[in-house]
Amino acid sequence: MAKTLYWLHELQMKKGAKFISKRVDDFKEKFQHKLGRVLDPIAETMNVPPDHTFGVCLRPDDYGADDLIYNRLPGEYLRGKDRQRALVAAARHHLKNVNYQNFDTLLAAFRHYDKKGDGVIDKAELREACEQANLHLDEKLLDQLFDYCDVDDDGLINYLEFANFLNWKDKLPLKEYEERVVIKGRKPDCANTAEAHVEESEPALLIKPEDIVLKRSSEKTLRTLQRPSVQGSSHYKTTSSDISAVVGAVPSICYPIYGVPTVRSDIPAPRIRRISDRMNYGEEGNAYSLLHPTIFSQKGVFERDFFQTRSKKEITEILCNIGVKLSDEEFENVWNLASKKHYRGEVCIENIRNVLDELRHADRIKCKRTM
Repeated sequence: MAKTLYWLHELQMKKGAKFISKRVDDFKEKFQHKLGRVLDPIAETMNVPPDHTFGVCLRPDDYGADDLIYNRLPGEYLRGKDRQRALVAAARHHLKNVNYQNFDTLLAAFRHYDKKGDGVIDKAELREACEQANLHLDEKLLDQLFDYCDVDDDGLINYLEFANFLNWKDKLPLKEYEERVVIKGRKPDCANTAEAHVEESEPALLIKPEDIVLKRSSEKTLRTLQRPSVQGSSHYKTTSSDISAVVGAVPSICYPIYGVPTVRSDIPAPRIRRISDRMNYGEEGNAYSLLHPTIFSQKGVFERDFFQTRSKKEITEILCNIGVKLSDEEFENVWNLASKKHYRGEVCIENIRNVLDELRHADRIKCKRTM
């Protein structure tokens, strides 16, 4: 009876299409082997654009860790200004090279920039000097370069700012005649009525006498200017250049060395190194200096302390502190011998130590001969 009777809904089910889950269908299509193709179940997950970011996209802050450390104001944040800072740095580096290669003194370079001879450099003079140096800057980049050099925001670049930001002032120490010129100042312009009535007691100085400081030797240079954003970090100093800069280290002949030497001690280190120059000239630290520091490194005494020019009073105090007792006559003899080792008569701890070693060696030879 059931086989002979066909109900309506059964007839419709036979005529209708069969329902299949799309998830099941996609799964079968994905994991079903196809002729000539390698089965790759995760092929679809690799279809991600290059700039795709997984997760929630958070808006970056306007400031970075550097801005927080130096406590910069919102208008002085450096985030997002990498290209601008790189262009300004490249322009300054180009001008530094030109000034160092073409002028012997900072004063000669400053006179080249100061076309009007008024003791300051304005924006028009800076533009002309850049064009003469084959440095063609657009107006925006020129403004950024000028604002970077103008620390006091007076719209002009003075001699001290020019020496700090557009020159390697440490490589060009002040000479005696140059020091007299920059401190003496310039004469007032008689054509300018504002300057014609300036009293003689108020000369137009290029720099103030207190702006000249002594270097480690008797040479003089200009004091270092710092921008307001980095004035708080003046007391920080890295020790990477002082790790192996020691006196009395164990020579390389006392321990075996294998392979090609990487320290070019056979050539002098250049005064000005290129940014791309990664060669080690012997003034950098290595693993040996860290594992086996000398007694001087352990006490925090580096090479610059040995070769720094010192007075008689300082030398006397140092010798007394280390237990070396000399009479006045002996000290004068040692001082005179040490001063002859320098063409300017300057004396440092290293010269004193060498003289004492020579005198001790001479005494030993004398004692052996008498015996």
